[in-house]
Amino acid sequence: MYRVAERRSRIAAARADFLRFGHAETQSVPGLVAASWQRSFLAGVDAVSSQAVFHSDLDLTGRLMRCSEPVIARLSDEMAQMPLSIVLTDYKARILSRSETDKTIGTLLDEVSLAPGFNYAETNVGTNGIGTVLESGQSLYIVGPEHFLEHLQPFACAGSPIRDPLTGRVEGVLDISCLSEDASPLMHSLVQSAAREIERNLLIDRSQRQQALFDAYVRVDSRTRGAVMAIGGTVVMGNTVAQSQFSPDEQWTIHQHARYLMISPGQPVDAIELSSGKIVQIRGKRVVVGSDIVGIVVVVEIKSERARLPVRESGLTLSPGRGRRVHEPERSSAAAAAIVHDVSSLLGKRASSSLVTALTAGAALLVWGEAGGGKVSLLAELYRQIVPLGRSVVFGAEALNENGLQSLLENDLLSVGVPPTLYIFRNFDRLSTAVTEEVEAFLVARETRADPAGIAVTVSQPDLQADLAVNRAYTSLLHHFETSVTVAPLRHRIDDLPDIVTQVLSRRAGLRPATVSAGAMRVISRYPWPGNIRQLEEALDIALLTRPVGAIQAEDLPAYCHGVAPRLLTALEAGERDLIVGALHKAEGNRMRAAESLGIARSSLYRKLKSFGITVTDS
Repeated sequence: MYRVAERRSRIAAARADFLRFGHAETQSVPGLVAASWQRSFLAGVDAVSSQAVFHSDLDLTGRLMRCSEPVIARLSDEMAQMPLSIVLTDYKARILSRSETDKTIGTLLDEVSLAPGFNYAETNVGTNGIGTVLESGQSLYIVGPEHFLEHLQPFACAGSPIRDPLTGRVEGVLDISCLSEDASPLMHSLVQSAAREIERNLLIDRSQRQQALFDAYVRVDSRTRGAVMAIGGTVVMGNTVAQSQFSPDEQWTIHQHARYLMISPGQPVDAIELSSGKIVQIRGKRVVVGSDIVGIVVVVEIKSERARLPVRESGLTLSPGRGRRVHEPERSSAAAAAIVHDVSSLLGKRASSSLVTALTAGAALLVWGEAGGGKVSLLAELYRQIVPLGRSVVFGAEALNENGLQSLLENDLLSVGVPPTLYIFRNFDRLSTAVTEEVEAFLVARETRADPAGIAVTVSQPDLQADLAVNRAYTSLLHHFETSVTVAPLRHRIDDLPDIVTQVLSRRAGLRPATVSAGAMRVISRYPWPGNIRQLEEALDIALLTRPVGAIQAEDLPAYCHGVAPRLLTALEAGERDLIVGALHKAEGNRMRAAESLGIARSSLYRKLKSFGITVTDS
């Protein structure tokens, strides 16, 4: 014990000399530590004031976390009697998780920001058991004065790199930290053994998932002469036909749409238009390992080089001769394209184009998608552009069930001489049995007319096919409809957000020239909008009230817009989240000042930011 204390004293003296003179003539400092001190000094790390930097863009659901969790849990159980902390970082030294066996050590580590989200790279905090491991590529045992930073002196840490067994690339670091007086060289062997176990898990996980994706790709490619692609995680494969038929930009578009189909309800089959004008059909097969979808294999077929995108159908058939024209001549594909020119996203363009085609043809139309997705507004707006002198009449299921259809219909709506009309039935799947009979009679009467009115119904269900087996009342009416179109949720149409925000503000702001700042737009673009356009409208209404004049700023948006909590918050947690967001805005985004105003440690604030999913952006 005396020799250990004497050695640490010599290292402390050598460190003091190094910080004073820039070099230390001593044999007591390990070569790796001395080299790290030099790198830290050259990187401009201040031994007294430098602090870890926080990052929010962490992968907390990836392979490394998944393969490390059982190892860390076992290690925590085995070391429960020792006051230590087990830390996992990514390949950039950003802390992904921390598990401690003693509350005291956790509190002490909070004070030095050794907590999830903080970056312990050597260029930030100097010599330590995480950043120096990544710099050297070796497992290390760093104790007390070997640390470069003053406030890390009380600690000892043993870290080991975690490498991908196939590529050899360092994926992260496993670190065990404790107070110096509790340290033992055995920590070094322990962390190395645990890191090797994680690497074995990585090999098994990668082998299972990639092998399943590769096997599915080989099976499809062996019986297909066309373009075949496989997409899963970071893996993308394509046969020679795919490489020769599609440019890199086209391949990227196909890959992104395949990922959308992989997680969307229903069959992964679709037709899309590429930027080059090619119309391609994508037919996919999801690859499943256990309960997880790990990828998708798609066959891509070019349908035409320059053609209008056909209406996508979901299990319904457009019967020849049943499509009817509206009160204006059928528009050309160029005219239809002009109507949807202000839509940016692929899915937005596809839905608008399909709706324009169906409305122009006068087809009885079923539109489905998530609640609040703007289905009714989109139908009414497109119909107004197709038939400028026409009108849209909307019936909600709740009003229909309460009052009946006849009481809501004006007597002359089906008479000769009335303006061209599009009847829209909202939440068609929620009609009562009694109202269904009235709607049936209405649809039959419409079909007997020589020049029938337009008809469209909306269904707000995540999975139409699942609903077909449940709601027999409205499914009995589906034979009256000729085509269906899906309106994708807002989170899959992020490119459309600037235009949608502008449209919403023009409707809600009255006479004031309302705009949003770049910072507010970043917040809006990062939030997934589970309530879709309806929720976006509510958020912008709040922002307009908060800032009656001038451009809307990030802090004017509701607190929930500033992040995505990984779980449902309690009322108390939601209140705490709002207090934190308010403090951050008052501190102009300065986390340290915000923590001081809230009376909590900086690391505690960062942990709450992560827990509540709060994203801090500059205005």
